[in-house]
Amino acid sequence: MGPVLAGVLQLLALIAALALAHKPLGTYMAKIYTSDKHWRVEKWIYKAIGADPDTEMRWPAYLRGVLAFSAVGVLFLYLLQRLQGVLPGSLGFASIDPDQAFNTAASFVSNTNWQSYYGEQAMGHVVQTAGLAVQNFVSAAVGMAVAVALVRGFARSRTGGLGNFWADLVRGVVRVLVPIAVVGALVLVACGVIQNFSGIHEVGQFMGGSQQWNGGAVASQEAIKELGTNGGGYFNANSAHPFENPTPFSNLFEIFLILLIPFSITRTFGIMVGSVKQGYAILATMATIWVGFVALMMWTEFSHHGPAFEAAGGATEGKEVRFGIGASSIFAVSTTLTSTGAVDSFHSSFTGLGGGITLLGMMLGEIAPGGVGSGLYGMLIMAVIAVFIAGLMVGRTPEYLGKKIGSREIKLAACYILITPALVLVFTAFAMALPTPANSMTNSGAHGFSEILYAYTSGANNNGSAFAGLNADTQWFNTTIGLAMLLGRFLPMVFVLALAGSLAEQKPVPATAGTLRTDKPLYAGLLAGTIIIITGLTYFPALALGPLAEGLAG
Repeated sequence: MGPVLAGVLQLLALIAALALAHKPLGTYMAKIYTSDKHWRVEKWIYKAIGADPDTEMRWPAYLRGVLAFSAVGVLFLYLLQRLQGVLPGSLGFASIDPDQAFNTAASFVSNTNWQSYYGEQAMGHVVQTAGLAVQNFVSAAVGMAVAVALVRGFARSRTGGLGNFWADLVRGVVRVLVPIAVVGALVLVACGVIQNFSGIHEVGQFMGGSQQWNGGAVASQEAIKELGTNGGGYFNANSAHPFENPTPFSNLFEIFLILLIPFSITRTFGIMVGSVKQGYAILATMATIWVGFVALMMWTEFSHHGPAFEAAGGATEGKEVRFGIGASSIFAVSTTLTSTGAVDSFHSSFTGLGGGITLLGMMLGEIAPGGVGSGLYGMLIMAVIAVFIAGLMVGRTPEYLGKKIGSREIKLAACYILITPALVLVFTAFAMALPTPANSMTNSGAHGFSEILYAYTSGANNNGSAFAGLNADTQWFNTTIGLAMLLGRFLPMVFVLALAGSLAEQKPVPATAGTLRTDKPLYAGLLAGTIIIITGLTYFPALALGPLAEGLAG
């Protein structure tokens, strides 16, 4: 079997598995977020944190819950790292420096999971399990809660209530993430992923010196790392490390976990707004972009010209031979079109155009299918923009799901789509203009610029993957990327929840003959075009200086 055929067959198997899981999981999540019953364990949690899960929250109260919970998470994780040197189970590792502790705390609480450290050489068992793994669960649940609040804004009318943040948070963790992550961890253990709390061991002599590895609760963290679209690896090599991802099957299973909830939650959306077809329209848009990106990535990596590429059968540099080019391409696209950031190959070693595809995937806003929760609310913001554009073309007040899109709604949507590009481009400009940050680049020219652009794109979009050619463990990058991650996560949530509150207060508008049908292929095409055009107009100059220039030169 040729490598191209193997890649295509893996893609088809992945699509089939996602299709089988879409309906049951999407329906299950809809029941969870519309139920008025609480499990006993959930009641214990509410009592412990002093929350009333039955209190309806307007958008400012919901936002305060999101921000307060996340602020406590940043503080707790920061202190846990700063105290690591005196904690049991630290494996002898010292406490983390202040700038790196801030960066890591901001990273995991914002669901970015950017890492400027070597996991196996810096973090002990306590920080990994009680700190990082816990944030993998709750940061994902926060994204799901915000997405559900926006869906309620479309589904409800003449009320400012968006549900209860604490109830949405707890249900997302207890009823969705934990059960699936447990099953996922068992599958990964069966595949050979390690799961222990062993210390540091010497594994052999290499070139006159010894190599040391420590164990860890890797399988359990790997499962939620992918399922929650987190991405932070237990080891520096991330999912390219055999302890995290040992076989081609485990690799395909991890991609499945990455895409499972983002694709399935579109059905949850359709059920909650009373029209499954609306969910299918969003799903079709996401799937079309994802498949298109995978096909383009495979083409660039298999067909690059040159004697070395032709002899190897494609661009094999930076890719694990046990996975191959096809599986690495699927993983790279899936991790950058979601907010995962896990890698099974190194994006800096992709072809110039291949690296540009990973960059563009993040620049789209990671909405195809996007992160857990964040992909859905990002796509719904784009849906609002698309109906607004359609309304301008026909001279009609735009409507979406029975709600008028007026000046207030479009201003909030515009602020949402502008904040992340502003963070990326401003921070990149400062890093390139100042003398010190540029010293961290291991490459010059267009590729070096791509390293800087990739870092801030990954941080501000809450992706977390790295181009693998930039020394980001400096005070400048730890601080600025940390700020980009926090602002890129929580400022958009302000606009999402404000939009949800505005929509929930409206009364429904009856559909007429002139109403744009947003459950038809025509609208899905308009939505996909809107996404590509907005991203192209925003980022094309930066892309032209980096990956496009490198790709055309090569």
